[in-house]
Amino acid sequence: MKHLKELLAVGMGALLLASCAKPKDATEAKIDRLLSQMTLEEKIGQMNQISSTGLSDDMKGQVRAGLAGSILNEVDVDVVNELQRIAVEETRLGIPIVFARDVIHGFKTIMPIPLGQAATWNPAVVEAGARVAADEASAAGVRWTFSPMIDVSRDPRWGRIAESYGEDTYLSAVMGVATVRGYQTDNLADPTAVAACAKHFCGYGVAEGGRDYNTTWIPEIQLRDVYFPPFQAAAEAGCATFMCSFNDIDGVPSSGNSFLNVDVLRREWGYDGMLVSDWESIANMIPHGYCADLKDAACKAANAAVDMDMASYAYVSHLKELVAEGQVSERAIDEAVRNVLRLKFRLGLFDNPYAPKRDNPYYKEEALQTARQAAVESAVLLKNEGNTLPLDFNRGGSLLVTGPLADSPRDQMGTWCFDNAGGDHAVTPLQALRQVDGLRVVYEPGLTYSRDRSQAGIRRAVRAARSADAVVCFVGEEAILSGEGKCRADLSLPGAQSELIEALAATGKPLVLVVMAGRPLTIGAEAQLADAVLFQFHAGTMAGPALADLLLGAAVPSGKLPVTFPTMAGQAPIYYAHKNTGRPPMGVTHIDSIPVGAPQFSVGASSYYLDAGAAPLFPFGYGLSYTTFEYGKPRLSSDRLTEGGTLTVACDITNTGSRDAYETAQLYTRDLVASHCQPVRLLRGFEKVLVPAGETRTVTFTLTPDDLAFCHADMRTYAEPGEFHLWVSTDSQSGTPVSFEYE
Repeated sequence: MKHLKELLAVGMGALLLASCAKPKDATEAKIDRLLSQMTLEEKIGQMNQISSTGLSDDMKGQVRAGLAGSILNEVDVDVVNELQRIAVEETRLGIPIVFARDVIHGFKTIMPIPLGQAATWNPAVVEAGARVAADEASAAGVRWTFSPMIDVSRDPRWGRIAESYGEDTYLSAVMGVATVRGYQTDNLADPTAVAACAKHFCGYGVAEGGRDYNTTWIPEIQLRDVYFPPFQAAAEAGCATFMCSFNDIDGVPSSGNSFLNVDVLRREWGYDGMLVSDWESIANMIPHGYCADLKDAACKAANAAVDMDMASYAYVSHLKELVAEGQVSERAIDEAVRNVLRLKFRLGLFDNPYAPKRDNPYYKEEALQTARQAAVESAVLLKNEGNTLPLDFNRGGSLLVTGPLADSPRDQMGTWCFDNAGGDHAVTPLQALRQVDGLRVVYEPGLTYSRDRSQAGIRRAVRAARSADAVVCFVGEEAILSGEGKCRADLSLPGAQSELIEALAATGKPLVLVVMAGRPLTIGAEAQLADAVLFQFHAGTMAGPALADLLLGAAVPSGKLPVTFPTMAGQAPIYYAHKNTGRPPMGVTHIDSIPVGAPQFSVGASSYYLDAGAAPLFPFGYGLSYTTFEYGKPRLSSDRLTEGGTLTVACDITNTGSRDAYETAQLYTRDLVASHCQPVRLLRGFEKVLVPAGETRTVTFTLTPDDLAFCHADMRTYAEPGEFHLWVSTDSQSGTPVSFEYE
């Protein structure tokens, strides 16, 4: 993958929110005609989204009354079609309903969580996974999902980091665009296409203390440099809908924030898709202390251009009265309804409102293979001392499989799996390893679940380890420990998992740790005890076969970390693209090395922790392989980049090992002196390339002045002349920079 602009340039014309087959003008004329026939009550009904209660009398009554512009959480196709029939045939204007569902990383066939998908550094894999999800969800009548979540997420304590694409602005934008493509295809009216939703607009990943729903304080310059770009990329890629965030931005909740929703989204970016609140986020403005009551919340949300109210019932309860009082204009109502109707026309619902019945739409072989490949590429090899991996059992021997996540289908699904929470069709690592011909597997779980503190099972696992030739221990987090509202102040392995690892290491047998989790964990001590460490963010249905392939060498790890791993939780938030500060870390002295009675400034006086230093446990972009790579010095087409020009960067990568493997080359730059202090590195591009053993491949990138731009005090974004450093490297901390000038 080279540049986001190149990604957007391929096929974007077909994705620009048009209904594909019909010109925009024709659609707008239809919207005008329909709006002219609607009463105020019917308009307000289109702005209301409700959660399904099946074919209850109440649900059918709300549909007949025109109070359901959208229904979410209904996945029975027969119920969907019956409610749609009532809307189309039993209401005055016959406006269809758009049915929605949280399909975050799969519907039935579950892909890795989004953080794991980002670890593939392969947008083609991400797009393919979203295409599977849309195909399966649409078979249940779902035509709108609330994904991708493109909040830049730099605090592993935050539970929803699992749902993000990690800490980097550029990587989040690339993966978000790939997800939009997979859901929507190049024809949103295709019955298998699903409208994407870019969320949460904006700044949700900066919640103070990593605590969900918490406040944020983000300078506008930082919004524009770090948090806006993934959303702007999604808008330019034709993402059909946006969602407000729960948090406030500098004291104004997003659901009532005209700066975000009007000034930036509508006016600056020219976005004409639909904006929906988050679940009850309009009503949540009351406890925020921004609104006095639900009527006040409805007024502020409508005037802040929130088109649809998800589950608060604020609009249907109060908008008519607010219009009569002159607090909300009917023109504002019309604009909101226009955006709702535009979505329905683009989805083709006026022409084809019903979901066609499909035979066996779930768990198709190609879907399972897509999930397996995604799981393989999402795994990150963090340590491999003495080439412990891949395991070699060609000459027989036994393998102890242990740990609470070795055979837990529910937990390998990860967060946000409403329609396959139990792990139906999931293949666990234990099941997959037992299917390997010639491999003798002994299973002793040690712990029954990740928070288990019992020592009895540990003793049994240790006895089994003593008679095994190697041990693979599957540890991490249960699915319930990450995701929305699942924040943790302690990022260590829960329960007695550390004790299990310590006891297994004491046996002296080769020990491989496989960590399955929804966030980075502080596993430094455990990694030291193990001979090899493979980290896999909850990887879904086919996690087991993928891990078996990797452990036994049928596949080579190629994942790279999309987020920094802290040494201690107290380092959070921690991320590679930090500012240097006036006193960068130097002369680091550990707390245990300080002499008793030492003078005040004999140690310290630079930016680090006495007990954790400043370095992460593992940096952003890090990931090993079963081979080794050597990077040549980057070659620049010139030592100067001029305004309006381009700079070509080429770098040779040689596979110095014995296995063919993929390597992800990462392009970083640094602006050394600027009118606003800039980060020590910024990712500007990446390329995942297959390098055969003993051979060399060349990666090529193109830089333009736009790639060097940053936001200034006047809120304009442009590059400043000066000296830049550039790296092409295997992660965010390695490599030797070369210099060039921008003039």
